[in-house]
Amino acid sequence: MSTIVSISTAPGIGGIGIIRMSGENTFKILNKIFRAKKPEDISKIPGYTIKYGYIVEEENIIDEVLVSYFKKPKSYTTEDMCEINSHGGNVVMRKILEICIKNGAELAEPGEFTKRAFLNGRIDLSQAESVIDIINAKTDREAKEGIKQLEGYLAEQIKKIKEGLLEVITNIEVSIDYPEYDTPEVLEEDLKNKINEATKQLETLEKSFDNGKIIKEGIKTAIIGKPNSGKSSLLNAILKEERAIVTEYEGTTRDTIEEFVNINGIPLKLIDTAGIRKTDNEVEKIGIEKSKKIAKDADLIIVIIDGSKDLTDIDNEILDNVNSNKTIIILNKMDLEQKINENTDKIKNFKNVIKISALKKEGIENLYEKITELFNLNKINVDNDIIITNERHKNQIQKAIKNLNDAKNSLNSNMPIDIVAISLKDVLTNLGEITGEEASEEIINEIFSRFCLGK
Repeated sequence: MSTIVSISTAPGIGGIGIIRMSGENTFKILNKIFRAKKPEDISKIPGYTIKYGYIVEEENIIDEVLVSYFKKPKSYTTEDMCEINSHGGNVVMRKILEICIKNGAELAEPGEFTKRAFLNGRIDLSQAESVIDIINAKTDREAKEGIKQLEGYLAEQIKKIKEGLLEVITNIEVSIDYPEYDTPEVLEEDLKNKINEATKQLETLEKSFDNGKIIKEGIKTAIIGKPNSGKSSLLNAILKEERAIVTEYEGTTRDTIEEFVNINGIPLKLIDTAGIRKTDNEVEKIGIEKSKKIAKDADLIIVIIDGSKDLTDIDNEILDNVNSNKTIIILNKMDLEQKINENTDKIKNFKNVIKISALKKEGIENLYEKITELFNLNKINVDNDIIITNERHKNQIQKAIKNLNDAKNSLNSNMPIDIVAISLKDVLTNLGEITGEEASEEIINEIFSRFCLGK
């Protein structure tokens, strides 16, 4: 493979920047451009060593740097690698990158370092995907689950299931070639037990995706209500900043405002929508229609109602058109005299009702508790459970479960035993696509194209 190089730190100004290089000519190129304060033959420098010196071009010092040495196979890519820790300015990092390229390195593609780690067998495909999850994590829980998958917990579980099925397939093939060794009844009973066991394990993983999706994508939450009910004040109170404009004039919010907030380690994607009312303003009409669509697609709807006033026709219309199972009713302005409560007509149809004062930021914790209760957030255990967070993994597990059921049906229908073996081999293929043994080049390239440069 060629020697690749890339800037690994994010664009911008910072204290340090890292230029990463990997491949068989890494140290040859480094010797041309790095002048160590205490020169030493590369063969005598152990891996995991840092040396201080300067990056030079034609004897001109470009920057004062620290260079980390990683010798194959004990490196991220399993190849010879180095990381040049320079000062974190765009100009100096790009200059060092250019010098590396001039001396024989090629600019790395997005995710190419991790792709090489996968292709060289240091990690499997599910572990490689977890790297993206860790980089993009919005909460501690999401990062923790990414770390677990990077450590190979999911891969190990998949490996155990595959080993059990391989044993079954081997027994089938032996029984076909040497039918005198097993009675059909004994073989069939063992087959059913192993298939049931594998199905149960995969169904547990499949069910974990509901929690995994919450950990990774968060809870899409629409805040809806009539104008001046306190939607924007609620958003500001949750975010603890003046994110949305709040005025006494109706219709201030005409488009959606989206922000993330962390609740018990789960990202809550808050969407403040345009106030719902009858209007002749075309721009406001568009915003109101958008509000209704967002509410329909949301995981959670927060309907905010001014508790100091009687319910209006607009309030009633909103309450009639939301799913009560995924809705929290907020009676706002509890600091004022209340005209409605949990027992008011329409309101009493909803089991999740709380009172707050968005303006005075009172009762916000009650909202967090209600969301935690509604989505069982306290029961999501990333420490002990293996949780599927990747849609691709879930799809492959569902295919594997279908093929296991096909194998079971073939057994129950007294189909030839080799037909059962075909379905079980398909299961191995499905699971192999998760870990990468059976993944196509197209899938592999698509996965690594989502990575950032330098990773």
